[in-house]
Amino acid sequence: MGVTGGAAGAFGSGRWWRIVDDQEQPEHEFDSGILHIFGRPLKLLREAAGLERSEFGALTGYSASTIASYEQGRRIPQPRFIDKADEVVGGRGLLLELKEDVARAQYPAFFRDAARLEAQAVELHVYANQAVPGLLQTPEYARAVFVMRRPLLGEETVEHRVTARMARQEIFSRALMPTISFVIEESVLRRPLGGRTVMRGQLEQILLHGHRRNVEVQVMPTEREEHAGLAGPFTLIETKEGRRIAYVEVLKDSRLYTERKAVREVEEQYGLLRAQALTPRESRAIVEEVAGRAMNVEEPVSVVPESAWFKSSFSSGEGGECVEVAALCSAVHIRDSKDKSGPVLTVDPGAWGTFLGMVPPAGR
Repeated sequence: MGVTGGAAGAFGSGRWWRIVDDQEQPEHEFDSGILHIFGRPLKLLREAAGLERSEFGALTGYSASTIASYEQGRRIPQPRFIDKADEVVGGRGLLLELKEDVARAQYPAFFRDAARLEAQAVELHVYANQAVPGLLQTPEYARAVFVMRRPLLGEETVEHRVTARMARQEIFSRALMPTISFVIEESVLRRPLGGRTVMRGQLEQILLHGHRRNVEVQVMPTEREEHAGLAGPFTLIETKEGRRIAYVEVLKDSRLYTERKAVREVEEQYGLLRAQALTPRESRAIVEEVAGRAMNVEEPVSVVPESAWFKSSFSSGEGGECVEVAALCSAVHIRDSKDKSGPVLTVDPGAWGTFLGMVPPAGR
């Protein structure tokens, strides 16, 4: 991967870094080079400790096949594995030294430098007009986004990307909390990527993050007549040294603007966007309204196979109200057994499981 500089870009004049791939590495591949660099000492330290892969896996909580994948540079080890592995094999910090490089390897080439800056930022300001920002995404929503990519990503690559995206969200757990703000297009909230169940969970996550003291979420209404963000999505990053950087991504072409004039132009756009968008309080109301619609979607019974329905033990056998349930992989459907052609209440399987866990066995 290389970095080239220029004097003009999508946001006007100014110095920028254009992140390109000198090796023409496919966008969907991770950096296997650093993974091999990590895998070699991992294997040597394991063997020096007199451990077979199965024994090492048992001590670290991973299978022997996963250990082999880590040693051969075929899979990206998670931070918790690196911490535990260094402790088990007596690495004296050798594996820990590679931890940051391994973390960067999980991102596509065009995003690695931006990911490093993001993780160390004291301020982040994000404008999103295509999908929910990665920092706010649930695993299910992120998976839906990657599955829809074209050209298609392999299943293993999708899982790597989802894991990497979730790892970025550790920024919310930092002791020194960064200031983070988002301006999200209303159309993004109303586009049910992954299905309504996935989108409902995603909207709930946005609401949860929006209640953090260091996070503000604003929605840009679709009906606004003034809009300063027509050039596309971007992220403003402020480093602990006080530098402001603008990150712009279009397909696989990513640019980090560092010259003050270029960054100021992006700052101006973001300032206008925040003024044009709804306030955080008004935005929460919009997100709650959209989430409420997703939660109360009425579906005809015909969408669920009749063989999937069973009478719930909550139902009364004395002629009272009767409830039937169809527990599918994607959702749990509930209907009145006396009105089988009527509306169906659809809930997330996880929420249904939580509900059942709160009900005493005698009441089920």
